[in-house]
Amino acid sequence: MISNAQEYDKVQEELRHLEDWLARLQRENPVPTKGLTKAGIRKMISRLHEELAEFEGTQEVQAAR
Repeated sequence: MISNAQEYDKVQEELRHLEDWLARLQRENPVPTKGLTKAGIRKMISRLHEELAEFEGTQEVQAAR
């Protein structure tokens, strides 16, 4: 769980890295030869999006107080 802005930035950086990695795998292997690797990367990306959304929602609630 993301608890501060520094962790938020770190997760965004990790997310960009994973998205770049996935794009590279898709370019280099368009046929699903590495399906598990691609699926695993997609799952990690999804988890990071959820963490970012949760942190952003928490920040919005705190700002509204």
